[in-house]
Amino acid sequence: MGRKEFEASIASGGHRRLAQMIGEWEGTFRLWFQPDQLACEAPQRGTIRGILDGRFLLHEYRSRFGDDPIEGVALYGLHLDDNAYESAWVESFATGTSIMFSAGPATSEHFNVLGSYGDGQGGPRWDWRTEIEQPDPDQLIITMTNISPQGEAARAVEVRYRRVVDAGL
Repeated sequence: MGRKEFEASIASGGHRRLAQMIGEWEGTFRLWFQPDQLACEAPQRGTIRGILDGRFLLHEYRSRFGDDPIEGVALYGLHLDDNAYESAWVESFATGTSIMFSAGPATSEHFNVLGSYGDGQGGPRWDWRTEIEQPDPDQLIITMTNISPQGEAARAVEVRYRRVVDAGL
C-alpha cells in the first residue's frame, strides 16, 4: 500500500484510532505471577507520542516493582498491507535483554497482539497477549496475558491510565 492508503488511514481509519492514544498518562500498574494473587501495585506514568508522521506510536513509561524501578518502551503500529497491529516491546523488568515482537489482526475494535517468549531453559515457548482498550478519550487500559504452552491463560499485567490534563499552564 502506498502513501494514498496511509493518508486515508490517518484521516479516518486505523491510524486515526491509534492517534487517539497520544498524550501524557498516569495510573496504576498491577502485576500477577500467580492467578488471583496480586504481586505488585504501583503508580505508573507514561507518554505516548506519534512518530514518523503518525505511522507509529512510541510508548515510554516508568513504574516500580517494590523498590526496583521499571522502565519500558513499546512501539505500536498498524501494518496496512497485512491489516495487522504490530508491536515491539522492551522493558527493564519483564523482557530482560530480548525484544518481544507481537502481531494480531486489525479486525477487533482495540489493539490486540500476540507474541511469545522462551522459558530460558530450552522448553516450549509461552505466548504473551497485549491488548489496549480506550473506553473513552481520557482512559487507556493495557492488559497483558500470559499463555502457557498448554493454552492456559492468566492475567499478568494491567495498567489503567488516565490522561493527564494540562491545567492551562
